[in-house]
Amino acid sequence: IGVGLVGFGLFFLLFGVLLYFDSVLLAFGNILFLSGLVFIIGFRRTFTFFFQRPKLKGTSFFFGGLIVVLLRWPILGMLLEGYGFITLFR
Repeated sequence: IGVGLVGFGLFFLLFGVLLYFDSVLLAFGNILFLSGLVFIIGFRRTFTFFFQRPKLKGTSFFFGGLIVVLLRWPILGMLLEGYGFITLFR
């Protein structure tokens, strides 16, 4: 279930970007991606991954971008999410 949710989340993110940053598709893709991540590694591990002390900057940018996308500013939100994603996973 988790791999499917992550796959659909990435599909909706890609499709949202291809349709000129459609905020509904981007928000749906983000929610599916995060819920799939919770199904794959578990809630506790997901929480501890995102809220480790050295990764708080990346987490704040990632979730801030998610909130900005949900508030229908998709380009700015995706830029914030992208920076947070790079900071989290480097």
